[in-house]
Amino acid sequence: MRLNYPVVFPLNQISFVGEDDSQYFCQLYGRRFNVLSPTYPLPADDEEVRRSELHHRILQFLFGGKNYVGPMREVLTPREGKERCRVLDLGTGGGFWAIDLADEFPTAEVIGVDLAPVQPREVPENCTFELCDLDQFFLPYPSEHFDVIHARFMHTGISNYPRFLNEIARMLRPGGLVILIEPDTEPIADGKTATEQPSGMRGWFALWEAYAQCLHDKGIDAKVPAQLSTLLTNTRAFDKIVTQEGNIPIGFWPKDPVALTIGQLAWMNYDIMLPALKPLFLSAGMKEWEAKKLIEEAQQDLYYPLVRPSTRLHIVHAIKKVT
Repeated sequence: MRLNYPVVFPLNQISFVGEDDSQYFCQLYGRRFNVLSPTYPLPADDEEVRRSELHHRILQFLFGGKNYVGPMREVLTPREGKERCRVLDLGTGGGFWAIDLADEFPTAEVIGVDLAPVQPREVPENCTFELCDLDQFFLPYPSEHFDVIHARFMHTGISNYPRFLNEIARMLRPGGLVILIEPDTEPIADGKTATEQPSGMRGWFALWEAYAQCLHDKGIDAKVPAQLSTLLTNTRAFDKIVTQEGNIPIGFWPKDPVALTIGQLAWMNYDIMLPALKPLFLSAGMKEWEAKKLIEEAQQDLYYPLVRPSTRLHIVHAIKKVT
């Protein structure tokens, strides 16, 4: 049981988060944000922890009850005469994946990294949480140190994703597993994007268009999710690259029981996320009434949809080459 955990800064300067963690947060437009990175666009408060849990549950249903894709069990099988297996969870959020993986693989060391100390303080003995801004040139972890590196729902906090992947390649041991999961920022209605047909959810599409513009203005490439496989290939460090797409319904329209459960969880996620975007819009120069109108019209489409909304997840796993 760990009650304190380290904060990893550049140059490997380490301090520890105690009971008072207020120095790692700031207030902006009525919401709590991290202070380590100006890039990541969303709050770091209880509502966002709830969204992190919803993401975790959605993927568990999508993966048939598992927490991962790829040969996780094979990679984390203890090897006689070798060091303890190590797992790095980048952008751990509420820490749900890291905790579940530590429970499933008690002989492995699991480290979850995030921008804010929003994770539980009581965790499995083989699970540790650290604070670090992952949007930097060199991440403060040793080369070829980890057997598994996992990163999901966090590309919006990375201004140079190809550099980020090169760092993952550096930190991962040969034969190690990387898992990347990122959602599209372009919404879908009745199976088609806004460019493919007129939308019956104009408020919904307008909000996500504004969100993508805000990301662009912050230096974030909104096209990264669809390019994960290509970007991994470009590192020249990986083979056995496997790409999957997960079509995530939003709302209560699916007939299939599992798809319906995923749709309900996704609906809850967006119900929380829409108001969380207001500080981003205001910081981008949008007027209060404009942000309010944009969010309310998107909420109207979420609560009373005329079409079937969905989103797309891009899921990639690969093995680092053994030279």
